[in-house]
Amino acid sequence: MKFELEVTEPLPDADTEEIARILLARFGLLPRKKDGQAKMHKLLLELYERKKAANREKRPEDAVMTVEDMGVFAGIKRQTMYDYLGRWLALNLLKKTSFVANGKVVIGYELNGTNLESAFRKAEATVKNHLEQSIDIVKGLQNEVKKEKIRQNIPSSDDKKNVPEPEQPEPTPEPGPEPAPPEPEPSPEPEKPMEEGKK
Repeated sequence: MKFELEVTEPLPDADTEEIARILLARFGLLPRKKDGQAKMHKLLLELYERKKAANREKRPEDAVMTVEDMGVFAGIKRQTMYDYLGRWLALNLLKKTSFVANGKVVIGYELNGTNLESAFRKAEATVKNHLEQSIDIVKGLQNEVKKEKIRQNIPSSDDKKNVPEPEQPEPTPEPGPEPAPPEPEPSPEPEKPMEEGKK
């Protein structure tokens, strides 16, 4: 389903039809074509009136409208009404109902709540659920970004194989014992003086 929620507000002097039209715009339920002539706001008001009458008279079948009847109030053909109906059902604003009338089973649609507010509360819950799922996707995206950054900073096993190992320095030989100092040479003996008689 595609949500196209509009940011619009009713004017202070707006009548019920204008408020209903703006409400549908805020939930993305207005015709999307620029030349769309479907009067979906009138259909919404009719669904509400039928729901009130059904509750008052305790006749739940009175709240149900067939697709043909819905198309008449919206001013569109039956097949076109089916096209619009999908969005209303996706938001849980309407629910499908069947009942027996004159011995025949009648299938139609009614507001999914006792009044307008309860029906739109269900539509609100549908939109919130969609947004919560979107936030879960945001969290998952954050985690994946972090993981990718970590993977980029850690080299793979193939990268480790291609990195040359650093050269190991040659071992320095351990110093041996210091050599003994050389022995001193013997000094020559001094000459003896000659005796006078022998001159």
